[in-house]
Amino acid sequence: MASSTSDLSIPIGQPPSSAARRPRRIFGSMRLNSFLLLIFLLAVWEFGVRFFEVPKFLLPPVSDVVVAMYRGLATSPFAKNGFWFHTFFTLAEILIGFALGSAIGLALGVLISEIEFVEILLRPYVAALQSLPKVAVAPIIVMWLGFGMSSKVAIVCLITFFPVLVTSIAGFKAVDTDRIDLLRSLSATRWQIFTKAKFPSALPYIFAGLDMAAAFAVVGAVVGEFVGAQAGLGVMILQMDAQMDTGGSFAVFIILSFIGIALTGVLRVIRGRVLSWMPADSQRAVSA
Repeated sequence: MASSTSDLSIPIGQPPSSAARRPRRIFGSMRLNSFLLLIFLLAVWEFGVRFFEVPKFLLPPVSDVVVAMYRGLATSPFAKNGFWFHTFFTLAEILIGFALGSAIGLALGVLISEIEFVEILLRPYVAALQSLPKVAVAPIIVMWLGFGMSSKVAIVCLITFFPVLVTSIAGFKAVDTDRIDLLRSLSATRWQIFTKAKFPSALPYIFAGLDMAAAFAVVGAVVGEFVGAQAGLGVMILQMDAQMDTGGSFAVFIILSFIGIALTGVLRVIRGRVLSWMPADSQRAVSA
């Protein structure tokens, strides 16, 4: 019996087996295949537009987008005709609005899930505001707060508020009742039950809401700038569309995409550290 047990043990200095390294190799090959697919699609786009002689104001070739991107980034960070100045402006709107909307949504989600009176009082209003199209409210918010950054921050805050609110409520309601009963049997206070059971169990749901809110934040900022703004990437899109500079518009689209990818990437890193105790498969299942 002792010899069979020793056979199953793994020496401390032994390197991981090929089976343990296989997921990393598969992940690396998938990223390489994704990159190769992007190169293929860009090549089809470039040569397809030139072969079929598609007008540039309808769909520019990739080379025009690259030239427009280079020209926009080769300017001073304070030049109002370049990408840097407007990118910083839009990014500030996104980050501030995302932080405020997420914080308010999470705080209200805690109140609704913890206090039954607040849930009965506010749930009809939350449902009514959630069904309201945010794009239709954007012109009114700009009219109230002006063409500066504050109106765009308010729009982003309003759009990011609801995903975090809904997912946080769902997370607090989905906590295992056996854990709560166990803590109550140990004479735990309401705050201890919340911090030890409810909040950790709701974290995967909260991060799922933050992922959705990050994507909505970029959309909200651009919509607000379309309605009325003095600076921002949305303003640049309107100006380039008026000049029929479709290559420049696509270059701005790429910048907005990178902003969204960066936000979700940061959230993914934070989620991996905060939820290190939770299997990765379970994290992806909740986020999906």
